[in-house]
Amino acid sequence: MSIAKTIAEIQAGLRSRQFTAAELAREAIADAERQNPATNAFLTFSPERALAVAERVDAQIAAGTELGPLAGIPVAVKDVIVTKGLKTTCGSRMLENYIPPYDATAIERLESAGGMILGKVKCDEFAMGSSNENSAFGVVRNPVDLERVPGGSSGGSAAAVAQGSVPVSLGSDTGGSVRQPASFCGIVGVTPTYGRVSRYGLVAFASSLDHIGPFANNVSDAAALLQVIAGQDRMDATSAPVAVPDYLAALRNTDVRGMKIGVPVEYMKQATGDTADRIHESIAALRTLGCDVRDISLPNTEYAIATYYIVCTAEASANLARYDGVRYTARSANASTLHDMYANTRGEFFGPEVKRRIMLGTYVLSHGYYDAYYKKAQQVRAMITRDFTQAFSEVDAIVAPVSPFPAFKIGEKVDDPVAMYLSDIYTITGSLAGIPCMSVPCGNTSEGLPVGLQILCGHFQEERMFRLARAFEQQRGF
Repeated sequence: MSIAKTIAEIQAGLRSRQFTAAELAREAIADAERQNPATNAFLTFSPERALAVAERVDAQIAAGTELGPLAGIPVAVKDVIVTKGLKTTCGSRMLENYIPPYDATAIERLESAGGMILGKVKCDEFAMGSSNENSAFGVVRNPVDLERVPGGSSGGSAAAVAQGSVPVSLGSDTGGSVRQPASFCGIVGVTPTYGRVSRYGLVAFASSLDHIGPFANNVSDAAALLQVIAGQDRMDATSAPVAVPDYLAALRNTDVRGMKIGVPVEYMKQATGDTADRIHESIAALRTLGCDVRDISLPNTEYAIATYYIVCTAEASANLARYDGVRYTARSANASTLHDMYANTRGEFFGPEVKRRIMLGTYVLSHGYYDAYYKKAQQVRAMITRDFTQAFSEVDAIVAPVSPFPAFKIGEKVDDPVAMYLSDIYTITGSLAGIPCMSVPCGNTSEGLPVGLQILCGHFQEERMFRLARAFEQQRGF
């Protein structure tokens, strides 16, 4: 039995009794365990939890009752999304033994729809990183090329799908942490509109930027997973009271003739080499589909990196203050006073990238610097958002690269944090504006490394984004 199937294929097999959900769960876990020594994608496996859901699905099939939209589908979950009774470490020694007492809303919805959680997958510590090299539990390797990074911070989520252990997975995106790993691993990754998916149970990095989003091998499966987890949640005040359309129904119409597509000149100036070639080929494909492709300007793009790394570090500084050794975290044994316990705990159990961002964030929030840095960054963020609002008054969607380059080698950039930060230039603008964005495969470099095309749409326009992505996917044959 192969688990390299789409959601529709798996559910057809279950209904026709070719295999049971329990058999599929066991096979998927065995496959993930078999591949884990090479890719290091999974941190924790949860066979009992997966099989409990599988048995419920098999009972529904036997009774002839209606199945949930994810019934019998193996899923991997990024280790920053809390799972009741299942260790959630955030890739940090600070939470190495933390077992949450509740499930995130996205997890509740996923399992209610019949999704079988195989386990938790690795990520950069507290979702801070662009390569998955910042985890306290080892580097995840890209299944496409084991010498290269899978992207970050949701590298484990992308790798689990790319290696074929699961058809879909959940990740989180603060500044590109779904789209960039999807691009590096040659799969689909979706960052929904801020507020479209509840953040309840997503361990906070930067609260005004954090999203939960799906990975999949194709646009339809990504849409199906988002359909399940999207929608307002009373447990999250930032979740939006906006109706969720039927994404899969929208994909039945992939006629995008006449759709106005914007290509930001600021993005394309920096795109070079094979990545630029694949993006230009993708633009040509969109024209073949009948799209009206035109150049647009997002003039405040040049300020995005500085803006993002002020806003996100400031919010991280506040959010991570709770990890102090007093309640549910690790605690230093080398302390004789309360102050020493705080300082030593945070010094011993946070990794270098997390410490770097906490210090940056504390600085920009400190007395005398708040107005000069944080307040100014929020003003520029509003300008970046207005750039997109203006653009979407003229075009229906925007296309751009996801990353300036394909997956780089492990260790290549880890000692240069500025170079690592600059790699996010194409993804953080959409994050700052809170708009839906996604990465869809658009070809490979001459070295055989995947390249992703980024599609961005206006707030709560995921339906339009999926239609364009599906039409492109069909046209290009990916």
